Amino acid sequence: MSPEWTAAVAVALPLLGGLAVLALRRWPNLRESATLVTAVALFFVVASLLGPVRGGARPELVLFEVVPGISLALQVEPLGLLFALVASFLWIITSLYSIGYMRSHHESHQTRFYFFFTVAISAAMGAAFSANLFTLFAFYEVLTLGTYPLVTHHGTDEARRAGRVYLGILLSTSIGFQLLAIIWTWLLAGTVAFRPGGILTGTASAGMLSVLLVLYVFGVGKAAVMPFHRWLPAAMVAPTPVSALLHAVAVVKVGVFTILKIAIYVFGLDLLRTLPATPWLAWAAAATIILASLVAFTKDNLKARLAYSTISQLSYIVLGALLANSMGVIGGGMHIAMHAFGKITLFFVAGAVMVAAHETEISRMHGLGRTMPITFGAFFVASLSIIGVPPAGGLWSKWFLGLGTLEAGQKGLLAMLMLSSLLSLVYLLEVPVKAFFRPVPDGAERAPGIREAPWPMVLALVLTAAATVGLFLYPEPVFDLMTMVVAQ
Repeated sequence: MSPEWTAAVAVALPLLGGLAVLALRRWPNLRESATLVTAVALFFVVASLLGPVRGGARPELVLFEVVPGISLALQVEPLGLLFALVASFLWIITSLYSIGYMRSHHESHQTRFYFFFTVAISAAMGAAFSANLFTLFAFYEVLTLGTYPLVTHHGTDEARRAGRVYLGILLSTSIGFQLLAIIWTWLLAGTVAFRPGGILTGTASAGMLSVLLVLYVFGVGKAAVMPFHRWLPAAMVAPTPVSALLHAVAVVKVGVFTILKIAIYVFGLDLLRTLPATPWLAWAAAATIILASLVAFTKDNLKARLAYSTISQLSYIVLGALLANSMGVIGGGMHIAMHAFGKITLFFVAGAVMVAAHETEISRMHGLGRTMPITFGAFFVASLSIIGVPPAGGLWSKWFLGLGTLEAGQKGLLAMLMLSSLLSLVYLLEVPVKAFFRPVPDGAERAPGIREAPWPMVLALVLTAAATVGLFLYPEPVFDLMTMVVAQ
């Protein structure tokens, strides 16, 4: 099969798996086997594109032309391939985790859950392999609509309210700002294609292009740059597997991936450096990094704390794009992978603690590390990656982001990155410290016989925690793909 059609198969395969899930709804074991088989198959399909892309190929396939000059088209390039590899691999691990979680937690509507997961993964693959802004926008919106049933899965009043916030912010920003920016780009450049070096140079004044940049940065609501961030903590009412993959990897990473694509292939780094809006937008990202970290301190609910941590970490990638230099872009792209493995582990732990110990509040996790040592050990390892210290992969992405701030002459932004790491050290490590070293308070009630969560959940969080160490020891595959991006 040609690489061009392989990209199309990567988009279609999850949907075929979703149809199998629906057909097998009466047989849970077969239904979940279909999910796992589809996830494994998707990863190998995506991985088969690695050789051609490393060899310099940029496979492209036009699916159909919407209007003259605008088509729904796919293209495989290094940045998109990196995102697709991360999302497809973590779908395998999350499918394993979901089996343990959904059964142990006795969740209802499990077939619907697995089906809409496949829809979301298909949309993420389409976004990863988009050849132009129109295609990216189309899959971006499908991802929003396809994940709404997952956010509102429990059907409670709280879930429905969260769903309204989720749709309200993501649709209003994408239609009100992002779509306007895409139409404006087409009018200026005569194309919406992604091209190395960008398509906007010489098309308008620096002031006008600065306004366009602002529309893109705030129009990509999935990047969660403040003040358009509230949808992400609201979505934490969803089952933990949804929080883990879709809100630590697929949904939020589509947002920051979109920002990177626009910076590199629509504006171009050379143009981006000259725009008056670029420095203050970089500081807006830095403000989000710090403010979200401070809000995380105030959250006793573990998933809520992790949600605000995610908002902070996403703006690392936005900042990398707005530094508009090679080191910043490399660091931002690497952070897509490094943060994904670390944060999904932390969410896995939150779900495992809820299933095994029925605890969601950090203030009630004293002593749990003694009965769930594997779970809280994984939390500690993953926290190191989010903080950015050895032996976890987050060190490398933050290292290159730091180099990017120096290359841009922005020592103040470097100070913000360092401060954020210190803040995350405190609000994340509080959890394993309480779990391992703090005794259960006198008079506190805790169910007897607490032990590790079901083995599929524990295996999943061990694998992703181990991967954060693996990315520290072997970061070259991720680094090489990002080097190809800036070398184009």
